[in-house]
Amino acid sequence: MNQDISSAVDSAVGVSGLISITVSLLCIALAWWALQTLKLDLVIRNPKSPQGRLLHVLLAVVLGRFVAEFLNDYLIWSQMIRYIF
Repeated sequence: MNQDISSAVDSAVGVSGLISITVSLLCIALAWWALQTLKLDLVIRNPKSPQGRLLHVLLAVVLGRFVAEFLNDYLIWSQMIRYIF
């Protein structure tokens, strides 16, 4: 009986981790796509340089991570609603 519960918990944690990774990567990709329209040449001296491209990647990761964190929290909170009733 204990092994069944342990196996179910392990499986649920694994699926949750996989969903979190997928959501994070999708949000980073969406942030990268959205940042393509940003005119970085107004802020950066040479946006095509390696430093400019690195800044673009870092902005996409930071923005995508914030969005993914919100979506993951929302998913967890929505699953907790069933325990109200």
